[in-house]
Amino acid sequence: MSGPGDGASVEMPAWRRTTGVLAGLTAAAATVGSVQLLTGTFTPPVSDLRPLGLDSWALPGLALAASVAVPCAATAVLSWRRSRWMGPAAIGAGSLLAVELMVQLPFVGRDPLQGVMAVVAASLVGIGWSSARRSGMTGRPAPS
Repeated sequence: MSGPGDGASVEMPAWRRTTGVLAGLTAAAATVGSVQLLTGTFTPPVSDLRPLGLDSWALPGLALAASVAVPCAATAVLSWRRSRWMGPAAIGAGSLLAVELMVQLPFVGRDPLQGVMAVVAASLVGIGWSSARRSGMTGRPAPS
């Protein structure tokens, strides 16, 4: 009988690989966005932030990193490591991404990218919920 530690190749399920790629790409995009906001590169006008009393995009850049880049990176790592905690991490990452999108709307308006990212957020939550059910982490019996 072969196991993961004895040199035998264990195929990763396609849904887990997809989750890892989706979360990893989202983490990378959020990291780039955070750096752009922190450095003032390709940012919306600072006047968009005046109602909040902010005079730079630094705080929103840090918030983007904390609420999207880090949770999505953690989800990607947990996916690639085949961790049973990937499901709850994906639910959290998708939920935080959805909150980030809702917070952005009053300040930067609607943009097609937000629609794409809303689909990503919903996908992460859906895949995360399914994964959590498969691993028996939702309090419901795992499907047989």
